[in-house]
Amino acid sequence: MSTQTNGNPSMPLDVRLGTTDAKDVAHKLRWGILGAGNISSQWVLCLRACPGAEVTSVAARDLERAQEFASRLGVEHAYGSYEEMANAPDVDIVYVGTITRLHKEHSLLCIAAGKHVLCEKPLAENASDAREMYAAAEERGVMLQDGMWTRFFPAVEHARYAVESGLIGDAVLVQADFFDPIYTIQAVPLAFGKDSQPSKITASGRRSGAAIVEYDEGKCAVLTFPPFNCELAEVTEIIGTKGRLTLGQPGHCPTDLTIRIPPENGVPSRYRTNGAPATVQHHVYPLPWGVSIPRPFPNQHGFLYQAEAVHRCLAAGLRVCPQYDRTDSLHAMELLTEISRQRYR
Repeated sequence: MSTQTNGNPSMPLDVRLGTTDAKDVAHKLRWGILGAGNISSQWVLCLRACPGAEVTSVAARDLERAQEFASRLGVEHAYGSYEEMANAPDVDIVYVGTITRLHKEHSLLCIAAGKHVLCEKPLAENASDAREMYAAAEERGVMLQDGMWTRFFPAVEHARYAVESGLIGDAVLVQADFFDPIYTIQAVPLAFGKDSQPSKITASGRRSGAAIVEYDEGKCAVLTFPPFNCELAEVTEIIGTKGRLTLGQPGHCPTDLTIRIPPENGVPSRYRTNGAPATVQHHVYPLPWGVSIPRPFPNQHGFLYQAEAVHRCLAAGLRVCPQYDRTDSLHAMELLTEISRQRYR
């Protein structure tokens, strides 16, 4: 498979690997929306900019709520039953936008009905449930895509390429902060590899918390979880033996990447370069045009990147997007499960 960037290191991984065709964002998929909350609304507004996407249905436990959602967003069918929508003939793929404790139940419902599923993150409450969900999708032959949209942003695609190509040397340290732990956790396999296994996890704190995740060869991730009502740094950094990369604020949906590479034999900079700072490469990736969201969460327009990847991958017969595949997802879910256990025991 090709791993060429054609001069564009932010190229989506599925396209860079040669497993999909960029034009297949036009691959037709009929979407059903399970859950009529704000996050589902923002997903639908982003889907409008994906050429192959058609939102045909929405379901909520309250029919009136589903009808209001459908009327406001121009969705043809509204259901007061999740089961009814899951079995609708004009739905190919379901976006599960309900609360985390219901993700497993709702995803399995749609998988059993033969629908592809994109489930909001975190995929499940724990790794055991996530494994069960993936096994069901594999048995049914449908996609189950973890909704970790962070991994599809061009700045993160570029960061992945910088790590994999050895531009910053061997990644040895991850530093990330956010009130939702799964966002910081996903940066760990991004830096150290999805197949790596931690040697030790130490976590504490309830209202605010932190975790140290250690790997062999002295590699370590320092993750902090400030409360929501704080002024967050929202920055993710991966530090390597030859340089450092920074995914700028907000680090879970970044539009810029800064790479600092000191001259050869100049690591660490300033200490071996007569006080001179490292050379800085700053890359800015504006949000996709054509997406209009009233009062969005930060950079929510970037949902489109993940939606387009799902269309390309399903057109190619793939059942997961390589940006965040089953191994990535389960690695992060294992970390989340243990970190949560230690924080709330």
